[in-house]
Parts: sequence; structure tokens; C-alpha cells
Amino acid sequence: MTTAKEIIAMMESQQDEEQRLQLMRFFKTGPGEYGEGDEFLGLKVPQTRDVVKSVAKGFPLNEVPELLTNRWHEVRLCGLLILVAHFEKLATKRLEHDADAISGRDAILTMYLQYAEQANNWDLVDLSVHKILGHWLLLPSSLGDKAYKLNTLDSLAQSNNLWKQRMSMVCTWKTSQMGDPSWCLRYAEIHLHHTHDLMHKAVGWMLREMGKRVSMDLLRDFLRQHAHEMPRTTLRYAIEQMTDEERKYWMNIP
Repeated sequence: MTTAKEIIAMMESQQDEEQRLQLMRFFKTGPGEYGEGDEFLGLKVPQTRDVVKSVAKGFPLNEVPELLTNRWHEVRLCGLLILVAHFEKLATKRLEHDADAISGRDAILTMYLQYAEQANNWDLVDLSVHKILGHWLLLPSSLGDKAYKLNTLDSLAQSNNLWKQRMSMVCTWKTSQMGDPSWCLRYAEIHLHHTHDLMHKAVGWMLREMGKRVSMDLLRDFLRQHAHEMPRTTLRYAIEQMTDEERKYWMNIP
């Protein structure tokens, strides 16, 4: 398969009605819910990953937008995972400073951001953003320096789109994995008073990962400053790796 149309036809042929209905309930696609109107084929993530494995190596990037703008949730996920595969191929240690690799990574990042609103549910964000945007933050880029990268994330964080806001937070999973806590701490503070439960979970999750990957003392410092004002969901997620005694301490802060 070398075209988006071939991938779409193949994925549509695997449609599963029972699984489709389950996914629509799970991803809250009803009126007024966060995933309102999203349409599913009924494919499980491993099925989509199998498609990606079979095509990603030689799949042309100019075909990916047709996948990203498709009506089906799983097809959009396929497009995002193809971008991930292409980015990771260009982000190895050997190619970190290679001019062609830098250009290729920037092109993938640009496409990812151009179609960011198509990642319109939490799984689409969470399975892709840290591996593209998050990794790009700590790699050489011809698009701009750290100030440019901060501005890129700030634009996402300050948008009115929930999924772009989640991108600005969840992308820090990768920066924490690579030993840099600054991105997580910055965007956790920016989103600390967000009103949506999905952002409460994302902030707490990323703080937990930062503590686990970089420094529990940094996490404790953040909690000392903010535990009294954090949504309870955010706090519970952030302290999951702590002992029962320490969790009780933080949860009892008025």
C-alpha cells in the first residue's frame, strides 16, 4: 500500500460494529461530551499499529494529510503514527545533527502542528505528541532556538482548543524522559487551574512522570508551592508513585 486511499479502503474493510459502539461510548462521542461527533470504524490500536508497520517505511509524507483529515478516528491515528515512525527514524543519535535529518524532522513537526486539531481526542494526542513535538524540543532545529520552541508550545497552551492544550502538557513526557524537567514544570503551572478533568489528569500524570524520571525532590518542591490550589485529581495523579504515608500528607493539605 503506497497511497492513503489504499490504507483507508483496507481499514474500512476491517470495520467491526460491536467494537465501534464500544469505542464511541469509551471516547465520549455523545452530544455535549468531549469527543462529540467522532466516528469510529471499530479497530483496536494493535490493528492500526499493524497497518503502520506494513506501510510506514516507504509511505510518502505528502499522502499523510489525507489520513489526518479522514472522518474515521482510526485512520487519523494511523496518519499520526506514520508521522511518529518517520520522525523517530530521523531522530536517532547518529542523525541528531545531520542537516537532512534536521530538515526532515522540522517538516514532520510542521505537518503535525498544521493538522493538530485533527488529533481531536486524548488517545490521538497521547500516542503521538511526546514522540514528535516533545522529542523535537530537545533536538537541533532549523526553525528556531529555544525561544521559538517555547513560543510554539505557548501558542498551543494558550489556544482555545482542548486538544492543543493537552499537547502542550503531554509533550513534556518525552522531555522528562530525556532528563529536562523545565518543560513539564512550566506547563504544569500554566495549566494548573484548567477547568477540564482531562487536563487535570494530564497535568498530574506529567508531574508524576517528571518526578519518576528526573527528581522526586523537584516534584515535592512543586507540590509545596501548589498543592493547596491544585485540583484533587491533579494531585492524586502527581503523587501516585509515593508511599501511602506521603500521599496522605499531600492529600491532607488544606
